[in-house]
Formats: sequence, structure tokens, C-alpha cells
Amino acid sequence: MITDYSIQAVAINAIPLIFAITIHEAAHGYAARRFGDNTAYMLGRVSLNPAKHIDPVGTILIPLALILTGSPFLVGYAKPVPVNFGRLRNPRIDSIWVALAGPGSNFFQALFWAILLILLLGFGINEKFFISMAQAGITWNLGLLVFNLFPLPPLDGGRILSSLLPARQSIALGKLEPWGFFIVLALVFTGIISSLWMEPLMAFFKWVVYLLTIPLQMLF
Repeated sequence: MITDYSIQAVAINAIPLIFAITIHEAAHGYAARRFGDNTAYMLGRVSLNPAKHIDPVGTILIPLALILTGSPFLVGYAKPVPVNFGRLRNPRIDSIWVALAGPGSNFFQALFWAILLILLLGFGINEKFFISMAQAGITWNLGLLVFNLFPLPPLDGGRILSSLLPARQSIALGKLEPWGFFIVLALVFTGIISSLWMEPLMAFFKWVVYLLTIPLQMLF
């Protein structure tokens, strides 16, 4: 049953999640264009319009289920931005930068939400809704950052690993792509990926964000 608390939780999480996923996907398309592939740009996917990127299951149903069940980790995904890696000027190296663009955008968004949280608290703005939204923005973006770096295709970490491996091993890894996301989701819902991957890496990136915001914290 959806309670008032649940509706509020969805409202608090909706804006950070939509921005996190939209900017993540647009960053992939922008990076691909910078390195020579206009596929995403020609299809209108280098856009901050959420409607271009929202996936009904990955952007709505899975995050909603995790929020309402009180999951300690929040993940989701959007419609993948199409990239023709063969059109990149240096496919093996450039594909790494294209893959890193999405998680990189989530790191900077987490930093933005952390700065906003510090400013809200520093100026004595104790509106719980906005403070909770800033906290959700940090959690969503660090969650998406770490989740997408998991080294299994079609996630960004899998594409990075594939580019770093020798050709034979890269081809073998690529054969897992049709099943990769289902494998990862199974690991998420069984808690395996949470304890062995997401928990330690999220703690690390939270620490990095904390270090970067120390100068601002000192002002208050």
C-alpha cells in the first residue's frame, strides 16, 4: 500500500534520479560526438530532455520498487545511448572515455548535491524536503556511478574492461552482453553486489566528495 510517506519518498527521489540518469546518458552521447561518432546526436539523444532517455522499467519500476521496499542501495538505468564504436577516431581508447563519461557525470552531480546540502545547512535552511532531496541526489548519483562501473557488459565498467583486455578475452566478455544486465540485477537483489562492490566503492567516493567539499564546509 502506498502511504503518504511513500509518496513523499518518491517525490524527493524523482528529481535527482531523473537528472542523474538523463545527464548520464547525454554525457555518453556528447563524448561519442567529441570523439567522432554522431549517431546519438543525429538521433536526438545528446539532450537534457528526460523523455529522450527514460526507460519504463529501469527508470521508473525498478527504482520505485527499491524505494518502497526500503532498499539500502538505489539503482536504475535509462535507454542506452547508441554509440557506433567503429566511427570513433581511436575506437579502443576513445571507447573508454565514452564509457567513463556517464559515471563521471554522476560523480560531478553528487558533488553538486553535496555542495547544495552544505549551503542549505550552512545558511540555516532546515526545510526537510530540500535537505532530503540533496541527500537523495548524493545517494542516487554515487549509486549509479558505482553500479555502472561494475565490470560486466552492457554496463560502462564492462565496456571499459573490454577495451583494456586482449582481443580474445574481449570477444569472450562481449558474448555475455545479452545476459549481463540480468546477471547484475540478480546480484543486486540477492545482496551480493551490494556487500562486495557497491558498499565499499560508495564509501570511497563519499570520502572523495567529502574531501573536495572541506574548503566549503570550513566557511560555515
